[in-house]
Amino acid sequence: MRKLTYYIAVSIDGYIEGPNRETDFYPLSEEFAAYMTSEYADCLPTHVREQFGIDAPNKHFDTVIQGRTSYELALREGITSPYAHMRQYVASTTMSESPDPAVEIVGDPVATVRELKGEDGDLGIYLIGGAKLAGALIDEIDELVIKRYAVLAGAGTPMFLGAKFNPADFALTDHRVFDNGTSVATHRRK
Repeated sequence: MRKLTYYIAVSIDGYIEGPNRETDFYPLSEEFAAYMTSEYADCLPTHVREQFGIDAPNKHFDTVIQGRTSYELALREGITSPYAHMRQYVASTTMSESPDPAVEIVGDPVATVRELKGEDGDLGIYLIGGAKLAGALIDEIDELVIKRYAVLAGAGTPMFLGAKFNPADFALTDHRVFDNGTSVATHRRK
């Protein structure tokens, strides 16, 4: 069975973006960027992979699901198929048609993820988010890969919006700390 992984950047106080959707406050370093582009190149948009000269096969994911707001960030840049190296789904109740035949719009993300998880395959499903979609899919998340940046945001969007209180146990399976204080922790649902 395939797994759904929420791969997300977060401040040390738990925000994935600032109150005005800012993400440019996350500190980067060469060491951290090198690790992420070698280990998680799947998660880079196709045009960014091309800029870095990344032509490697996907390691972790062959499918991506994101919310409409996340997808609209690409659309504003004129990119209709941001993850052309994967199957792409956008969860939306307001978009009726996809601007690109490679991107499927889905109204029920839970049913879609359950169907995708039931497929055969060695690679998983990458949940981009945002927080509202992550909240809707919280019970379907099998793994969290949390890039925790050593910065306080003070306010913004938390990792999950609209989720009900329902504690779930996860096991820490990997943890790395980089020279800029950023850590990457992988947690799998028990």
